[in-house]
Amino acid sequence: MSKLCAVITGASSGIGKDLALRMLKQGYEVINVSRRDADYYHDNLSNVSCDLTDAQATKKAAKTISTQHKVTHFIHNAGMILPNLLEDASHEDILKLSQLHAGAALIFVQAFTPSMKKSGFGRIVFNSSRAAMGVPTRTAYSFTKAGIHGMARTWALELAPHGITVNCVAPGPILTDNFWDIVDKGSEREQKLAQSLPVRRLGTPEDVSNALLFFCAPGNGFVTGQTLYVCGGASIGGVTI
Repeated sequence: MSKLCAVITGASSGIGKDLALRMLKQGYEVINVSRRDADYYHDNLSNVSCDLTDAQATKKAAKTISTQHKVTHFIHNAGMILPNLLEDASHEDILKLSQLHAGAALIFVQAFTPSMKKSGFGRIVFNSSRAAMGVPTRTAYSFTKAGIHGMARTWALELAPHGITVNCVAPGPILTDNFWDIVDKGSEREQKLAQSLPVRRLGTPEDVSNALLFFCAPGNGFVTGQTLYVCGGASIGGVTI
């Protein structure tokens, strides 16, 4: 197989950064698509600046990458929460997160799948969320995250004959900046949440990367259309974040 090339959205921090560093260590070429460049360096790392909530900017980035690189892996990791109770949720939030979580993925996958089909190999992985099952204040977020599960299953069926797998990882709660935007770092609330989980701790970016790397592995061609919850058991019962 030729050199593996992974496009990771939001690889500047958190889960995306951990995944990118681990893939670089494994010999992948990694392209970070984010609003800001990564704060780490590697000969096989490149950065593409893009606001993924802007469809036209996303199309431009996708075209540039697909022209210059033979992409074998696409990991859609970038995300935003925009928490609001039902009374304060807005139509604009739904549209913004729909573009970020689903629309951007569609644009990139449409750009990358022709070469994947030609080579008979590809890996597409969504970093979704346990919130797809429902969490208070997550109207727009849970809607869009649940939606990509269905979209991934549809793509899995369409792309399987071409050697391309499509899967989702659904984390939560994970100790990242997104989490600390909702729950104060080191707070009593954070500690109580950890104790409410069956595993009695909160997740780390490494926990999620383990699952993402499983779906990315070239040898895992018989696993497609799946959603793996990496949530410390939170998906088994109800946990309020």
